[in-house]
Amino acid sequence: MSTKHYREAFGVTLLTSQHKDIRRLKRQLPPASIHGNKFWGSSFLLMDYLQKKPPKKGCRVLELGCGWGLAGIFCAKQFKANVTGLDADDAVFPYLHLHAQHNQVTVDTLEQRFEQLTEQQLSEYDLIIGADICFWDELADSIYGVVKRAINAGVKTIAIADPERPPFFDLALRCIENFCAELEDHAVDTPRRATGCVLAIENG
Repeated sequence: MSTKHYREAFGVTLLTSQHKDIRRLKRQLPPASIHGNKFWGSSFLLMDYLQKKPPKKGCRVLELGCGWGLAGIFCAKQFKANVTGLDADDAVFPYLHLHAQHNQVTVDTLEQRFEQLTEQQLSEYDLIIGADICFWDELADSIYGVVKRAINAGVKTIAIADPERPPFFDLALRCIENFCAELEDHAVDTPRRATGCVLAIENG
């Protein structure tokens, strides 16, 4: 198949909008309602970060606002992680499962809003990741709540990437102040140019 139908990034295969399977899903399914209509650039920043600071093999990963699940698929493929992709819009899951299939991995899915996540649920994971998930002002509060509950639940590592939107910086400042988080600049050139920051928290 022509390379116009797929791309490779960080060892993961991405299907383009021209791929027959993507076109088929778009014909068959209603459109996603919360910006879950493609891969977003911060996923590449997050993969670059995790490649440089890899989690343990076989770790349990929760991808917040997973959309098409690129970062979670990367974890499943590169680190043999047990991955769950969470999103408030279940219309994104067929695209996630399609990409997981093409990458020969399995990713579980969970339809749920950030504020509904409980400490008990979060305690089941070692690593929580998210990319391009803090794009509205109110999401900064919702995600901060998830981070606080995750830390209380004993989650070891949290990493959230963003192209430097104001709500993300509001979240980052609160996490730096209360959880000793670190904010790192990141940039990648392939498969396309992306710049931004990764908010990282190591718990214990």
